Amino acid sequence: MALRGKVVITCAVTGSIHTPTMSPYMPLTPDEIARDAIAAAEAGAAILHLHARDPKDGRPTPDPDVFMQFLPRIKQSTGSVINITTGGGHGMTLEERLAAPLRAKPEMCSLNMGSMNFGLFPMLGRYKDWKYAWEPQHLAMTRDFIFRNTFADIERILKDLGEVCGTRFEFECYDVGHLYNLAHFLDRGMVKPPLFVQTIFGILGGIGADPENLVHMKRIADKLFGDSYAWSILAAGRHQLPLVSMGAIMGGNVRVGLEDSLWIGRGKLAQSNADQVSAIRAIVENLSLEIASPDEARAMLALKGGDAVAF
Repeated sequence: MALRGKVVITCAVTGSIHTPTMSPYMPLTPDEIARDAIAAAEAGAAILHLHARDPKDGRPTPDPDVFMQFLPRIKQSTGSVINITTGGGHGMTLEERLAAPLRAKPEMCSLNMGSMNFGLFPMLGRYKDWKYAWEPQHLAMTRDFIFRNTFADIERILKDLGEVCGTRFEFECYDVGHLYNLAHFLDRGMVKPPLFVQTIFGILGGIGADPENLVHMKRIADKLFGDSYAWSILAAGRHQLPLVSMGAIMGGNVRVGLEDSLWIGRGKLAQSNADQVSAIRAIVENLSLEIASPDEARAMLALKGGDAVAF
């Protein structure tokens, strides 16, 4: 559902999937992440979803000290909701994944709703030369990797971040079973409406980026959560703009950003996160829909407010 017809745009600024070789426009240093996030907010992103990168070589890092080099600056320069990953990067322990969120106590964090295969290795064949040795290793290891999010892991995040810190969640659902996992926690009273349900399409190991799957995921979410959730759509790579546009037509909110796709059109790299935000904003507004402001997003998702964080 949307907020009185208004669409919340989330921008996922850097992520932990793409590597420096893949695009010269990927923000990697704290300064680049801050500048790109601020520009995305100015373009219309109500929520900024953030990972950190090692400024030396661009590899994903869970180091809270690196997060703290850009979180305060983004907060001071925008009104946007700051949403920090708990998924981290492939191979990080749960303790590493939680280190920055527990330090920052943000309004919102991502929360993956199940363990899964998460295959990045097909991207190995697209590039011959790599800027850094870690990049092909990072992709190759996903052939024999399970992205771990057990029920115990999810319970811990809900307790330590949700109950203790007052953080609410972007529930990331990569397949239909993840919606049922979320319903399980709702039944137990461990999560409370309004839920922010991010349905994710096009990751190898998750549900495919087909229009039929988009309709099916919404149908199941409606069945499980009724009017107690806000729906958002994320699609990987070239599927990003087509599928999130379809979701917006169906009453959903949208997520774009260089974490999810490096592209702005066929064969054309996006030069910034703001490029993608501006593109989806134009589509949404041409559909006679309005985008939500950060404060409207806060009201819709019952967030604690930017003055109640620890950065």
